[in-house]
Amino acid sequence: RYPEGAFPHRSAFLPPTVCVPALWGSVPWGMKLQCVSLWLLGTMLILCFVDSRSLRKCLISTDMHHVEESFQEIKRAIQAKDIFPNVTILSTLETLQSIKPLDVCCVTKNLLAFYVDRVFKDHQEPHPQILRKISSIANSFLYMQKTLRQCQEQRQCHCRQEATNVTRVIHDNYDQLEARSAAIKSLGELDVFLAWIDKNHEVTSSA
Repeated sequence: RYPEGAFPHRSAFLPPTVCVPALWGSVPWGMKLQCVSLWLLGTMLILCFVDSRSLRKCLISTDMHHVEESFQEIKRAIQAKDIFPNVTILSTLETLQSIKPLDVCCVTKNLLAFYVDRVFKDHQEPHPQILRKISSIANSFLYMQKTLRQCQEQRQCHCRQEATNVTRVIHDNYDQLEARSAAIKSLGELDVFLAWIDKNHEVTSSA
């Protein structure tokens, strides 16, 4: 229990200007503008706080440095096999940068599934050393999918129409090419996805 007098008087918690709906008609015009401005400012701050928090709710627990290092070791060899240099599947990093914070988890989940379910399966790699690196990246993606499932179970990974549209565009781009060529193209653009993860997620090491 707090000792008597420990709490400030209730009036101490009231803001300097209180807008009472019942007396709104008698409030001077200048005070009305002040109240509306304060309300709008408060609403914007709350929305910004919610958006920024939603970006950090879903953690990716994996060694992203290892994933990026593995890709850099095979990037040149993979991109040398790309016979469609003027075609893009991930629609460049600029398109992914337009994703809003509330859609980050959903887009991440969808792109991880895109690589695991289509790209890695469609790619046929004859060189054992490159295949080992791709397998390592694929395993890291599977682990990332696992860490995002907790967000899905807690209903923090909302898939809005904007996120669905971005995913559909990527799949449509992929379908424009023959499966093997599309897989090579997508692997060559993997640095676009990895850079986007680094920018939009709080990544914790799984080590």
